[in-house]
Amino acid sequence: MTVSSPRRVIFSADDFGMSVEVNEAIEEAHRKGLLSTASLMVAAPAFEDALKRARKMPNLRLGLHLVVIEGDSLLHLPIITDQQGWFGRDQLKLGFQYFFSPTTRSALKKEIHAQFQQFARTGLRLDHANAHKHMHLHPTIGHMMIHTGKTYGLKAVRTPMEPAAPLGGTPSLGDRALEQWTRVLRAQIHAAGMKTNDSCFGLRWSGHMTPERIHSLIPQLPPGVSEIYFHPAKGQSQQMAELMPGYQPDQELASLISPTTKDLLAANNIQTTTWDAL
Repeated sequence: MTVSSPRRVIFSADDFGMSVEVNEAIEEAHRKGLLSTASLMVAAPAFEDALKRARKMPNLRLGLHLVVIEGDSLLHLPIITDQQGWFGRDQLKLGFQYFFSPTTRSALKKEIHAQFQQFARTGLRLDHANAHKHMHLHPTIGHMMIHTGKTYGLKAVRTPMEPAAPLGGTPSLGDRALEQWTRVLRAQIHAAGMKTNDSCFGLRWSGHMTPERIHSLIPQLPPGVSEIYFHPAKGQSQQMAELMPGYQPDQELASLISPTTKDLLAANNIQTTTWDAL
């Protein structure tokens, strides 16, 4: 993408399959609002419910939301999960293990393959991939996700690069560090011949993508393709309350179905798009 590209935006939702409450919101946001894309957690508790809904929504693009942290695994390999098959929450500790331990990397590779295979078993088309908590920024996970995904027809991967200016901020040290990590990921994506976005929004305001914030963001979207991702839900399950305290999933759903959101896109000559249209 060049800086002179027209502004386009992908509206997406993560955690499809985490709970029935999430699935209900994703269905409503697609049928009544701007949501075109969702990322599926294939080992999550409400995975089967998500599949039933997805098969009734042929225009909803589905991708893999790879889970290697803070979530359920498919294979329950003890070197990377606890006895219940749950990945830990310590991002730094997991990051070191995934990078330095050969036995951990071997187990990780098997789990990533299994998650892509589980998605393939659904018979649904693989639209894109990303990772829970953006763990594909880790060079080991990013490489494995892209390399494995390519064998399953993967063609697009999210780059979680969120510029500060459209949100009314100035770049922090954390922003500059994130930019360096995303450069590595972009290089991996481009080397594989895959598509990615120019900008991504949903990091700073994660769980708080309220209508007021989205309506202030839309006129400020930068040139090129932006992905705006959400965590909508029709209420919080026990797991969501534990993992995402303070989130406002109902407000995120409201942003996606608000008529004002659509009106602002038209007023600012911003087109909605999808990964396969890039």
